[in-house]
Amino acid sequence: MNSTPRLGIGIGWRPEIATAVEALAGIDWVEAVAENLCPGHLPESLVRLRERGVTVVPHGVSLGLGGADRPDPRRLADLAERAEALGSPLVTEHIAFVRAGGPLTASPTLEAGHLLPVPRTRDALRVLCENIRIAQDCLPVPLAVENIAALIAWPDEELSEGRFLAELVERTGVRLLIDVANLHTNHVNLGEDPAKALDELPVEAIAYVHVAGGVEREGVWHDTHAHPVTRPVLDILAELRSRVDPPGVLLERDDDFPPGAELAGELTRIRETLTMTSGPPPVRSGPAPRPDDGPPRSTGTARERLALSQAALLSALVAGGPVPEGFDPRRLRTQSRALTAKRAGVVAKVAPELPGILG
Repeated sequence: MNSTPRLGIGIGWRPEIATAVEALAGIDWVEAVAENLCPGHLPESLVRLRERGVTVVPHGVSLGLGGADRPDPRRLADLAERAEALGSPLVTEHIAFVRAGGPLTASPTLEAGHLLPVPRTRDALRVLCENIRIAQDCLPVPLAVENIAALIAWPDEELSEGRFLAELVERTGVRLLIDVANLHTNHVNLGEDPAKALDELPVEAIAYVHVAGGVEREGVWHDTHAHPVTRPVLDILAELRSRVDPPGVLLERDDDFPPGAELAGELTRIRETLTMTSGPPPVRSGPAPRPDDGPPRSTGTARERLALSQAALLSALVAGGPVPEGFDPRRLRTQSRALTAKRAGVVAKVAPELPGILG
């Protein structure tokens, strides 16, 4: 497994808070959304930060490593180009699918515009492992993958989140980007125990940690990245810190940006949480044994099954398709509304005049 450099304390760099980020004291590194960067014309703010010795890590959102299709070579080449332009020590992406349909299902390709959860099944794990190996072979630096937040649960899952991540690391050597806010989201929405997930996953594989805010509406937690970090999220960070000293911790904020002083205050609370729980980590006995899947097998049939199930789910979410068997219709409606709201928010930013034009 590739070693990960000590990153320290960082913040997600966004154009809207570029000036505030440059002014923050004690920032060791920043993370930037890879798809928003042009390697030949990097934002001046990022150039200045790099000149000061601040590490910049590109964070991809569009590969869809958890999808049924193999990673697109062009997207991988773009991510590699950004890593090289920034002199980054690693790149990151998500354990998620973002599109479905296409040749494997003989149906049109649908784009989610969002990160959607991968079923924690043996089929999905085999496909994800192959996709990650493909990505690792195409990237010039190590890859770390992030656990995501979910509003919906797949039926008939075979593995817990912690075991799914542990087996993924065991089979591929990939590093992990653990988002403690996403663990909290899945606790509220799906009843999953963050402490159990931390107990099961290989914490020594963690490249860095995300911390972010959200909000609860009608019993559902929305991982907005537009609200302050809550106490329960910091408590999970403390749980993680009691097990391992993570190489890096980063504050994410993607919308409703507060003044720089508030960002500084959140970073202070993160530092305090890490300091208060800085004891010697417990001795680990190594990964729990897993069932032997035997020699490597073709993922062809697994890809086809995964493609059909993901296409059915995405059709229900964005194209008015029927609710697939085993899913909670109410939660699917909640997720569908969240996707619609996210798309509307993007349109409002890109074309604020459009609502007036459409009446």
